[in-house]
Amino acid sequence: MIGLGDRQALAQHIHSAHTAGARLKLACEIAGIDVRTLQRWKASDGLVDGDGRPNTVRPVPGHALSVAERAQVLAVANEPRFASVPPARIVPMLADEGIYLASESTFSRVLRARGQSAHRGRAKAPKAIRPPTTHIATSVREVWCWDMTYLPAQVMGRWFYLYLILDLYSRKIVGWEVHETDHADHAAHLVRRTALAEGIAAMSTKPVLHGDNGSTLKATTVLAMLNWLGVKPSYSRPRVSDDNAYAESLFRTAKYRPEFPSRGFADLDEARAWGANFVRWYNFDHRHSGIRYVSPAQRHAGEDHAILAARHALYTKARERNPARWSGNTRNWSPVGAVTLNPERDDMIKSPSLSNDIQPLAA
Repeated sequence: MIGLGDRQALAQHIHSAHTAGARLKLACEIAGIDVRTLQRWKASDGLVDGDGRPNTVRPVPGHALSVAERAQVLAVANEPRFASVPPARIVPMLADEGIYLASESTFSRVLRARGQSAHRGRAKAPKAIRPPTTHIATSVREVWCWDMTYLPAQVMGRWFYLYLILDLYSRKIVGWEVHETDHADHAAHLVRRTALAEGIAAMSTKPVLHGDNGSTLKATTVLAMLNWLGVKPSYSRPRVSDDNAYAESLFRTAKYRPEFPSRGFADLDEARAWGANFVRWYNFDHRHSGIRYVSPAQRHAGEDHAILAARHALYTKARERNPARWSGNTRNWSPVGAVTLNPERDDMIKSPSLSNDIQPLAA
């Protein structure tokens, strides 16, 4: 968009060059505009009033939200239960209650108009990262990810240690423990307890357990327990920080929860109580973005298909009531299929049957 002063200066220079004998078309090309643009400026008082597009009054679309609907969207987004929840999770949670107010983009647009578009919660805006690779999970209990993280105590230099095992397919936390020390016996006990809880002994094909190269997870005690359980160990590549991205992402979610104590935990009992509350929230209340915003427990139990089908039916009815508000198909509520951890080649993603021979493909 060319301002009024620049328009007048260009028109004056072109007029001077054309009066001196230059061809009008060539003079306009050197000035960087088309001859028709100059003619339009002269015909529509564009050299006097400037560009009228910024001040044009455009009619409100007939399918736009009414003032009452926008107020309702804003009121719902500011409810205490949604105070730290982004629109991408608010809409699916309302859909599970049989309520449809507007799309995620409309929620974001309404919040932005009221100056409430800042990133919700304590976390910073996410950054794009390269996708993880190598293992393929087509159902639950095929690939597990595990890791250990530090939980700060109120005493400087003291830490508690949180061990977590995550099911890659469902994103459910299938095992966790908090201890005062980082020891291989804790990791071995957690693996044994998780295997018993998930019924691994009755399975013909045991899961793969993927972790980093930490000394605790690679200790002889842990390897002996994995061998006794029939669980296949897998480790991240040396000097690579994102081979266990799902576990790292889970820890980030845990430490950016509003109830995570910024000054540390008073004692082990408090750390374990926080861990129990977080695991319950994550497994049963959290709508995970990677599995179409159903909870990990729902996907782990195979309930996600019915839930997503109900959402699709709700969206279809909403589109039938106001077809002008939908420019295309309804949101994709089809269940998520196979989940990959570090696939090195595209053909691995297209061949989930290779998941039965996972260990030779480990990075």
